[in-house]
Amino acid sequence: MDSMSLPLIAILFLLLISGSQAREPFACDPKNTTTTNLPFCRASLVTGARVNDIIGRLTLQEKVNLLVNNAAAVPRLGIKGYEWWSEALHGVSNVGPGTKFGGQFPAATSFPQVITTAASFNASLWEAIGQVVSDEARAMYNGGMGGLTYWSPNVNIFRDPRWGRGQETPGEDPILAGKYAASYVRGLQGTNRSRLKVAASCKHFTAYDLDNWNGVDRFHFNAKVSKQDIEDTFNVPFRMCVKEGNVASVMCSYNQVNGVPTCADANLLKRTVRGQWGLNGYIVSDCDSVGVFYTSQHYTSTPEEAAADAIKAGLDLDCGPFLGAHTQNAVKRGLLSEADVNVALANTLTVQMRLGMFDGEPSSQAYGNLGPRDVCTQPHQELALEAARQGIVLLKNSGPSLPLSTRRHRTLAIIGPNSNATVTMIGNYAGIGCRYTSPLEGIGKYAKTIHELGCANVACTDDKQFGSALNAARQADATVLVMGLDQSIEAETVDRAGLLLPGRQQDLVSKVAAASKGPTILVLMSGGPVDITFAKNDPRIVGILWAGYPGQAGGAAIADVLFGTTNPGARLPMTWYPQGYIQNLPMTNMAMRPSRPTGYPGRTYRFYKGPVVYPFGYGLSYTHFVHTLASAPKVVSVPVDGHRHGNVSNISNKAIRVTHARCGKLSVSLQVDVKNAGSIDGTHTLLVFTTPPRGNGHWAPRKQLVAFEKVHIPAKAQRRVRVNIHVCKLLSVVDRSGIRRIPMGEHRFQIGDIEHSLSLQAKTLGVIKS
Repeated sequence: MDSMSLPLIAILFLLLISGSQAREPFACDPKNTTTTNLPFCRASLVTGARVNDIIGRLTLQEKVNLLVNNAAAVPRLGIKGYEWWSEALHGVSNVGPGTKFGGQFPAATSFPQVITTAASFNASLWEAIGQVVSDEARAMYNGGMGGLTYWSPNVNIFRDPRWGRGQETPGEDPILAGKYAASYVRGLQGTNRSRLKVAASCKHFTAYDLDNWNGVDRFHFNAKVSKQDIEDTFNVPFRMCVKEGNVASVMCSYNQVNGVPTCADANLLKRTVRGQWGLNGYIVSDCDSVGVFYTSQHYTSTPEEAAADAIKAGLDLDCGPFLGAHTQNAVKRGLLSEADVNVALANTLTVQMRLGMFDGEPSSQAYGNLGPRDVCTQPHQELALEAARQGIVLLKNSGPSLPLSTRRHRTLAIIGPNSNATVTMIGNYAGIGCRYTSPLEGIGKYAKTIHELGCANVACTDDKQFGSALNAARQADATVLVMGLDQSIEAETVDRAGLLLPGRQQDLVSKVAAASKGPTILVLMSGGPVDITFAKNDPRIVGILWAGYPGQAGGAAIADVLFGTTNPGARLPMTWYPQGYIQNLPMTNMAMRPSRPTGYPGRTYRFYKGPVVYPFGYGLSYTHFVHTLASAPKVVSVPVDGHRHGNVSNISNKAIRVTHARCGKLSVSLQVDVKNAGSIDGTHTLLVFTTPPRGNGHWAPRKQLVAFEKVHIPAKAQRRVRVNIHVCKLLSVVDRSGIRRIPMGEHRFQIGDIEHSLSLQAKTLGVIKS
């Protein structure tokens, strides 16, 4: 190295570390003397006063130009244009125009798809992922390559196994989805309610879980949902996201609910999200939803009426151009007041204030030091690998035959259309991963590999490559088939027609298993469940793993589980149904509960009683855990206000309105001893289910998840796990009128193979006069 190169290297290094200072101030540039002294630029003032000052300085046209995702600049006030639309479903994504990759930011850490991460049932992991994603998001914002408002996470209920976007969700259980939402949002936003690291958005509100099925698409679908199912299922994750996660935004969906577009429904937006739940932030439309309910759903006669209906219902921001094009005319025609526009604008500007976008130099603010060196760091990539390990579910292990042995299984046949997958592993709404480790590469670090695809792709339309796959299986000490789905089969706008493996995949698996010299293991990549009854029942297939879409390090995680470096501890976040379940079952039927007269089977483990391939919460380990209930109450008194005139608590019917109970911190505390009876260290997923008392008719689920905990236990050791269950939130059910009630009487708890009965008894505190 000659001496002349040293200054150049020093300059390059300085450029690298100063990348985080590349962005100029969004507003209140200290060099702009015409704006720095304006009240909205004074960080010492309360946010409300600053926001009111800005709004008072804007013309109506300028206000309208700020109601869309590509908000226009206001040069005379030093406010730059801003793109609101960025995505961070499981890592910073380049879906949406707000974030770009390139230059000093060629990639970002790509974590497993949400359905895989949810399988970990590990709330602290979800929050840790959110923290990493927001570090990288802030770094990219500082470098001029990203936004600060991320329209993630997706917390819709995975109601129907065919839904192409089920992969984006935390699964079928409302409490699991809500806990995921609150945890991930806390990781993204931080826990300072007045300041935001980035602003998250829980989507798509509400009862949205159909994209394109049998000629019905999301732009034209009217979801007919009972008050019971709205309160009991579809709204639960959103309520938890707002009330427990303090999310900065909620996104309304494309579909109608009971004849009203969600983005024009004041009952949903203004009264529920903002009124009852207390959203501290803004409500945004799914992209072009306002245009959709005018042009596709014909909900209004004119575009101006559509703009007015949306804003008056509580919509603050339009992802799309519609409000920008039609709001000013709506005001001129008297359909909307400028004060209504001001309310919407106040909500978005307040979020930008909380993000520090009106505080001048980004480099002098919190998180202003984050830059290129903070993206794709080794710790971030190690967390992506750990998340994948924690999300892989062991579904079958005959013998047991897993884990494989590096001594006995020196040569492995690696077969299948997903065997050398890279981009497939990160699912949808993903950006560019830091690097990808395919299953073939991951397994290759443990053993010699013979690789054959068997099928050209997951569609697997012919058997032309079967012969070479069978020959590979005959030569190897063990065979690993990596099969499943990808975004051509399940994705946004693509709902599945059936639950079986596509094309000739099942035929390939069965023939390879029959030909294999050693044990055969099936690894599945998919977002939704697959009917693999044939493999479950095939004695030649000794092991089955579900990896979901395991992210950039997915292949390494799969290999670690196969060879026992990682002891699997994940559980399925959704029911795996047989193909027969969906026969004569329209995706358009939104009812959660079964109907005997019509033969309707019901949805999810909470209401469906029929045969399954694998149940919700199923997952095996390489060790064996034993539960003992150390302590649990048998009777709990629920303090209840006396009868209100005209608003009876209905104690005689043994179901107390939650609003009549003195809930407070009323909770049930359980202590469970979990022993690792095996010879391998393991992490146990403790799931607590309850079954409400009989006699609640059509109200109650057959059982419901009320708590879950992760606990690492060394071999032969024992750990005590304490679980607190809030009585009003978790032991309540919803009646047909949509009223949440606490059933009095015997609640049955199920924790592994333990069952415990708890009696809830009402304790009346006196008569309350209305």
